[in-house]
Amino acid sequence: MRLLIVGTLKGQLTTATKIAIDNGASVTHADDNEQAMRVLRSGKGADLLLVDVALDIRDLVMRLEAEHIAVPIVACGIASDARAAVAAIHAGAKEYIPLPPDPELIAAVLAAVANDARELVYRDEAMTRVVKLAQQIAGSEASVMITGESGTGKEVMARYVHSRSNRAKKPFISINCAAIPEHLLESELFGHEKGAFTGAIARRIGKFEEANGGTLLLDEISEMDVRLQSKLLRAIQERVIDRVGGKTPVPVDIRILATSNRNLAEAVRAGTFREDLLFRLNVVNLKIPPLRERPADILELAQHFAKKYADANGVALRPLSAEARRVLTTNRWPGNVRELENTIHRSVLMAQGDEIGPEAIITPDGDRLDQTKTPAAVAHATFAAEQVTRALVGRTVADVERDLILETLKHCLGNRTHAANILGISIRTLRNKLNEYADGGIPITPAGSGEPRAFVAMG
Repeated sequence: MRLLIVGTLKGQLTTATKIAIDNGASVTHADDNEQAMRVLRSGKGADLLLVDVALDIRDLVMRLEAEHIAVPIVACGIASDARAAVAAIHAGAKEYIPLPPDPELIAAVLAAVANDARELVYRDEAMTRVVKLAQQIAGSEASVMITGESGTGKEVMARYVHSRSNRAKKPFISINCAAIPEHLLESELFGHEKGAFTGAIARRIGKFEEANGGTLLLDEISEMDVRLQSKLLRAIQERVIDRVGGKTPVPVDIRILATSNRNLAEAVRAGTFREDLLFRLNVVNLKIPPLRERPADILELAQHFAKKYADANGVALRPLSAEARRVLTTNRWPGNVRELENTIHRSVLMAQGDEIGPEAIITPDGDRLDQTKTPAAVAHATFAAEQVTRALVGRTVADVERDLILETLKHCLGNRTHAANILGISIRTLRNKLNEYADGGIPITPAGSGEPRAFVAMG
């Protein structure tokens, strides 16, 4: 966690610095906005700016935006200066901390910015396998490609790998390749010299140099232009970069992590991604399964988010009711963990009584999640499963289980993922059961068009 303190903080500079260092932050000081910009351009970087409210915060925000430097600002000022606090927030500060500084408040702000609350929460065996592989390769210098649908937690996994690497005490720098205009991305990555292009008013150190000694995450790398991919390949191979407008190569010592929500092999075939770059980045692949394929994680994550947002909003922690748990585990979660997190945040705010009930689990539009339209195949399968469970007397558990699995699969049109979600078991367990039945000569519904990986029964 890199903290840049700007200004004197009304004589509280030493105290604030000590509190931040005690909470694990590395601290740099700047007297004013101009010096703060010089620090940020120099490559020292910052994850948070703690700025004296007496300075011109709007001017600082505008300077940052003009040079495409994204870093949150927290303003500090004397407790009684309410007008200055409001003005700071309007100018672009994210928070306001009264002086003299409160250790717990500063610690909380630092923790929030450092994403300490974004823990790697999992229970499902599908996710457990990915985490074990991450732990195994974390200490190496290998480049890692982290793939998965949007919202599955790719950046969280990248931070997890960095935190368990030999570079953990060095910077973790992330750049979203999809969020930066193509003509600016090269400068963001490699930096630029003064006068290199219109608007380059001073030398600017890029993300490669800022991450020196640590880890650089190239988020959504599949969105990078092919021309720039060739320069990235050179930087990875030779561990040197060229600033835009520069004449001297700059050596860098970094580990590269990358993420993508696209199929990069298809992108290579389409000519939008370099095959040699994919080979360089994809030394190890951490493929994060979508939430619908790790059903055991749904309630584990839901309980984690319920506590997180109860604490954040100062409300009592309510458990999830049995019906609420059923609603959560039968939903498809196309937005994955990100969608689940937002849903639980809403439910914490909407819940009444002693529990979080299904009426509090709503969509962004305010509709109850359990009353939204259910796909016909899933609804049919759920009905079939209920019918099967009515005729239990006189039969073995194994027989009932087999019929329940096969009927559910049949009415899911062979879609293993849908069937596993409805049955409340992992996709791996379902496939093992189907293999067992196929070996016994029992016909298995073939995989439907929605199944991501085909199941082949070997007799």
